[in-house]
Amino acid sequence: MIKLILHGCNGKMGQAVVSALAEQEEIEIAAGVDRYPESRVNSFPVYDQLTLIQEEADVILDFSVPDALPPLMEYAEKTSLPLVIATTGLSPEDLNMIERLSQKTAVLRAANMSLGINLMYELIKKAALVLGDRFDIEIVEKHHNQKIDAPSGTAYALADALNEVLQPAKNFTYGRHSKNNRRSKNEIGIHAIRGGTIAGEHSVIFAGQDEIIEITHTAHSRKLFALGAMEAVKYMAGKTAGLYTMSDVLAGR
Repeated sequence: MIKLILHGCNGKMGQAVVSALAEQEEIEIAAGVDRYPESRVNSFPVYDQLTLIQEEADVILDFSVPDALPPLMEYAEKTSLPLVIATTGLSPEDLNMIERLSQKTAVLRAANMSLGINLMYELIKKAALVLGDRFDIEIVEKHHNQKIDAPSGTAYALADALNEVLQPAKNFTYGRHSKNNRRSKNEIGIHAIRGGTIAGEHSVIFAGQDEIIEITHTAHSRKLFALGAMEAVKYMAGKTAGLYTMSDVLAGR
């Protein structure tokens, strides 16, 4: 049984993880951390600070906000617990801190915990290698009206995945409002839509001469992200220092 600390346990994704874990027997939540510890009724102890945790654990799973990362990473370094970071909207400074932490303990960071999205990264790279500059590439992402960051972290991750194989790498263009020039070949368009309760949809469009190839992933609920996070937690239990990704999880399945 893997003992888990759930950081951000009372948020929407935290509660999705709680519900998903109730349906299996491999992972147990030893303790939760949330800035509003009494906002939900949970079957495990919840603290407003990591330093108050007394329970033993094997892995930390983070579904919180970027501002909560510094004390989280300090705690992970102090305890040497493997850390799975699923928080999005991270800054370059946050990513640098994660890189430094991974030299001391095991860290997995993913812009999206969905196994399908992480497979999509590989599919679009294969498409980009074949199509090259003959096709224009546009990314469209849709999310609910409460999502703060735009474009999504996943949209950036998709664009970065494309640039891993495109030579030379392309520039990112965010929307086309007020732009009075034609689209160039050296860009990837990224567009964000916010509305209703859309759990998440990401499309990569390859538009060529008289033909279009579109690769789309649609999330129908937050449960799929929780299920992917559970796979990451199982993979990270017992891992040594290093920086891991969901690609490692997929390869290790």
